Amino acid sequence: MRRNIAALSALVRVSGVGIVSATQSATGAEPSVGALRAIRGDAGAPLALVYRGPAGCDDGCSEAAAAMLRSSRYHFKVRYVGPNEKRKIVPSSFTGVALYVQPGGDTSVARANKLLGAQAQQVISDYVRNGGRYLGICQGAYLAGTDPGMGLLSPGNSDQYIATKGASTKSEADTVIPIRWGKKKIYMYFQDGAYLIPSGVPGEKILARYTNGKVAALTKPYGAGRVGVIGPHPEAPRSWYREAGLRDRDGSDARYGHKLINSVMS
Repeated sequence: MRRNIAALSALVRVSGVGIVSATQSATGAEPSVGALRAIRGDAGAPLALVYRGPAGCDDGCSEAAAAMLRSSRYHFKVRYVGPNEKRKIVPSSFTGVALYVQPGGDTSVARANKLLGAQAQQVISDYVRNGGRYLGICQGAYLAGTDPGMGLLSPGNSDQYIATKGASTKSEADTVIPIRWGKKKIYMYFQDGAYLIPSGVPGEKILARYTNGKVAALTKPYGAGRVGVIGPHPEAPRSWYREAGLRDRDGSDARYGHKLINSVMS
């Protein structure tokens, strides 16, 4: 991890809805863990909220995302948020929050959009617009798009990868697919995930592509905040592979999830 004094002195501010990166230093260095802790005013890790509820899945999507956050270089303190959790998706729940995560789900995008609800979506988009960070995995990437969705990728969007020409899979079933992370070919757990349509705005970063060239992971600014989305599942634990009868061809992909987190937190 880069611990750059200039980056630390670039400072950040805390708004009523989240942690906001100030203008980056001349080196372009991202805030360090130390900087994030400094803004919190304590020695604890930065706080992340992970959605858990009917718009997600009931077989560990939220928990897998939380594990990936905790194992990242930020060592996030994770709290779950949702209609059946102690924390609800209301503005006061986002005070001092460094990152919000919308994990995978096991229902249609249209139904997930309805279950999440317009009020909660407005709270989330306001949080990001005012300087928060959003991480969307699979269903969370779809929901970052538009029609249905929160419009966090606008003027870009998200759509169904398996419907694209030359997709490496045409099935909605759980599988493992090849993608290119930068120049490296890797294999990642996948279940009817999204591809991303870039917006072309300054500050957008394409991190990974599917084998047909469609974008698999990117980060981009949204208002004063930043959005990171990915179609496949870098957080997938080994149990998911076992239960689906799949082989993990190149080991845990959490390290690529960590790269995505680093980019969205920059």
